[in-house]
Amino acid sequence: FKYLIQILTKKMKFSISSAALIAGVAFLTDVNAFSLNTPSFIRQQQVSTDFTLYATMAESGSPPASSTTSTVSDGEIPTNLPSDMGMDYVPLATMLATGQLAEADQFTRDALIKLCGATEKGRNFVYWTEVKLIPSTDLATIERLWNKFSGGKFGYSVQKKKWRQSKNDFEVFCRKIGWTTKDGDVERKKRWFGASEFIYDVKKAPEGHLPLTSALRGTSLIKQLLTHPVWENDDWKIEP
Repeated sequence: FKYLIQILTKKMKFSISSAALIAGVAFLTDVNAFSLNTPSFIRQQQVSTDFTLYATMAESGSPPASSTTSTVSDGEIPTNLPSDMGMDYVPLATMLATGQLAEADQFTRDALIKLCGATEKGRNFVYWTEVKLIPSTDLATIERLWNKFSGGKFGYSVQKKKWRQSKNDFEVFCRKIGWTTKDGDVERKKRWFGASEFIYDVKKAPEGHLPLTSALRGTSLIKQLLTHPVWENDDWKIEP
């Protein structure tokens, strides 16, 4: 019996170590196709924090609905939205202008995956080392749209400001932008699978709450996004 316990213990240690090794590689991922990030994996590993930030929507079957929507006239939707990769950002502008923030968040994630070249390689995720491949032109266009339609409340530039205020401490950063919640006295990261706990409402969400970035496998990805060369100056703010 003791021998059996030793074998099981070794297997458990190997399993946890393997998961930790895999978790050390950060991805920007299409949450509908995130193989390791399934609810069953989460339950098996019994981790309610590291492995549930921006978790898969496999259980819900569809993106979470935005809290509020509105209508806009065609003139309110900008059409001069430059891209070095031939991307069409009018859908993103329309989603943001009409308050479809959950949909805009998903569009942004999908766009960044394509901009990194992962789609051409048959992947629905990118390695954090590929973030630098995102053209500054495209990231600036995406950022201007998020800023414009949130009144300066959302966007990566806002998150960068919060990141600096947090002195590069990820836990403090998450609290500042509302990516954590409390179960009684226990603080944890918000969940995405099942019923999303994130706030898709400009009026109710804290500054920097959106767009979401997966930190499921480490914080390298969001660090790379927030230190992208496009943020080195304020040129991204200039309308084309």
